Amino acid sequence: MSPRTKSPAAASGGAGRPRRGLRPRAAALRNRLMQRFFLPLRRGRAARLHYAAILDGQTVNLHAQLPPSVRLPERAEVVLRRGRRRFATEARVYEGPADEVLVDAVVLLGADVGGAPVGQGRWRLRLRLHSGRRSRTLPLLLFQPPVPYEGPTKPMTASPVTGERHRIGRSFRGSARVISTGARPSAEVAKVHLTHAGVTVDFRLLGTRAEEPWAEFVASGRRIEQPVTPLAADTYRVEVPLDQMPPRGSRPDHWDVVLCDPTGLSLRLGRRLHDVRNPLRVFAMRSLAITPSGRPPMIVQPRYTPAGNLRVTCTRMPEAG
Repeated sequence: MSPRTKSPAAASGGAGRPRRGLRPRAAALRNRLMQRFFLPLRRGRAARLHYAAILDGQTVNLHAQLPPSVRLPERAEVVLRRGRRRFATEARVYEGPADEVLVDAVVLLGADVGGAPVGQGRWRLRLRLHSGRRSRTLPLLLFQPPVPYEGPTKPMTASPVTGERHRIGRSFRGSARVISTGARPSAEVAKVHLTHAGVTVDFRLLGTRAEEPWAEFVASGRRIEQPVTPLAADTYRVEVPLDQMPPRGSRPDHWDVVLCDPTGLSLRLGRRLHDVRNPLRVFAMRSLAITPSGRPPMIVQPRYTPAGNLRVTCTRMPEAG
């Protein structure tokens, strides 16, 4: 492309920018229509959610109120449905202090954790009421989406077991739904074994597969390949090659750990499936004096960066010169 040739974006006057600007305006218009038209229209024919959240990345917590025209049923269920697939979970139904009918429910998501085997996609949330042989199904209206809370912990956006991501959403007409997506490709640290003999790291591979993987320990201008040992399905162990990681000067060397394979896979080992805002402080590990074979002693400290990546810091001991 010559200097005089305009790129497609420039030729169109930066069409991408106006298109991005349309999204917030469309979302605001959709919210106004929902609040002013659909939700008031459906208020008397649907249950209203006063609380809806996924607290630990895999458990849906619901608190709803039935419309005044509905009497206390014998029992209730929360139903997740997508196409022909549906899963029901028992809910607690009771009368409140003002004789209103309330419903509490907890729905575990994911077959691997013993919950509803939901797959990727949008799942409608409905409430099924039973009285004798009669049953009735009500939509669950979500007037306001969940608001993130402040504090030392944060809402989890993924299951700590599978890495699958679930969130509460709502349709154009205000009906609540669960939106599920697969795990992001990641190498999640399960345990760090720190002894005077050395350091080993166990980790899980989520959201992808690796063909004959290995680990690379990377510091400024240095890269060390290290084999990994399979422990179970998608679980591996790597030994930190401390004998090849002596500090080159008086300043500490910081080593990152990357999982690689012949297909081009490159994933930094870390701990990200948690609700902690400051992993560096909460998941702090002690430093230890270790003497690698044939090397002078050094101080070794594994730790997590603010982004959750595993980092091994090696510092020369003062008496080692």
